[in-house]
Amino acid sequence: MGSLGIAGPVAETRVVVAMSGGVDSSVVAALLKEEGYDVVGVTLQLYDHGLAVQRKGACCAGQDIYDARQVADRIAIPHYVLDYESRFGAAVMDDFADAYLRGETPIPCVRCNQRVKFRDLMDTARDLGARALATGHYVRRVEGPHGPELHRGADPARDQSYFLFATTRAQLDLLRFPLGHLPKDETRRLAERFGLPVAAKPDSQDICFVPDGDYVRVVERLRPGASEPGDIVHVDGRVLGRHGGIVRYTIGQRRGLGLGGRAEEAEEPLYVVRLDAAARRVVVGPRDALARDVVHVREVNWIGPAPGPAGLSARVRLRSAQPAVPAAVLPDGAGGATVILDAPQHGVAPGQAAVVYDGERVLGGGWIAGTDLRDAGAAAGLTGHAAPPYISALTAAT
Repeated sequence: MGSLGIAGPVAETRVVVAMSGGVDSSVVAALLKEEGYDVVGVTLQLYDHGLAVQRKGACCAGQDIYDARQVADRIAIPHYVLDYESRFGAAVMDDFADAYLRGETPIPCVRCNQRVKFRDLMDTARDLGARALATGHYVRRVEGPHGPELHRGADPARDQSYFLFATTRAQLDLLRFPLGHLPKDETRRLAERFGLPVAAKPDSQDICFVPDGDYVRVVERLRPGASEPGDIVHVDGRVLGRHGGIVRYTIGQRRGLGLGGRAEEAEEPLYVVRLDAAARRVVVGPRDALARDVVHVREVNWIGPAPGPAGLSARVRLRSAQPAVPAAVLPDGAGGATVILDAPQHGVAPGQAAVVYDGERVLGGGWIAGTDLRDAGAAAGLTGHAAPPYISALTAAT
């Protein structure tokens, strides 16, 4: 039994490695090859280069497919490229564009894992006779008393557990994450030791199909007419200006509001508080107007045991770059949940994810559908306890 914890001789254990062409998945393939596994590399051709300009460093673009093939040749493993463009376009890119049109802030990497990589690629792995699908994600798969659990990566700066909340228990049975216990600098050192041609390749910082971070351009190409103008309105009702499309804004945004001198003339900085897609309105206000302590979540996936009707106390992460905060999580009986935060948070955006943690373990998560701010009576009624600190000046839902 090797490091992947699969019974039987390592040399007779086939593992498919999802190779993006980056340093992380390349090191995974090299590590498993060195350990003696029967490694097969698979790279997905995910998007149409006519819809997004190819650029070096973009996951699964032409350069990355070439890099993955070079790595496979270097470590002497078979390598296959699968054309998933149509599936990716329908399941990820269209969803991405439509989310912005609804006034949401999407996370396409989660949808990609959920609808393409961890679903279709798993079928391919099984077709190839693999007993595991390995990826370069910085998360840990831990054998618990009731089966495998998903835990944060050991390096907090690299932890990617937020993006894997939609992983199912059945998928976790097959998945392996060999880098979950490593810091990134150690991965780089391993790439150099293996002599991989991608050892110095920079990490991709943007969404793979969004060239140079210009997501508005991609949305406009996918959905012509997406940038319809509308009013920028203060929470007190004043019309402050015009915008060039709500797709250019996200909840909590402070810069680039398009108000010119009016933003500077305000008594305090202005933030995007709400996006009214139907009326094409961008609502702005002071930072206090962003405070929310109730988060409505849809499409909840439980990797750990699903809580009963009474809910559970946990920590919930509302943005990938923010720490988890204390909350009560109450299932709604219809596949969703209500998250009641102990203290208000600022900039909670529909379209992002609410991911539930018990210490290092990911219990599950779902998509943020809307938010509210309670008054003291509602807070006490929902939680059964004294109301936590809150701001009661604004009660409009987003």
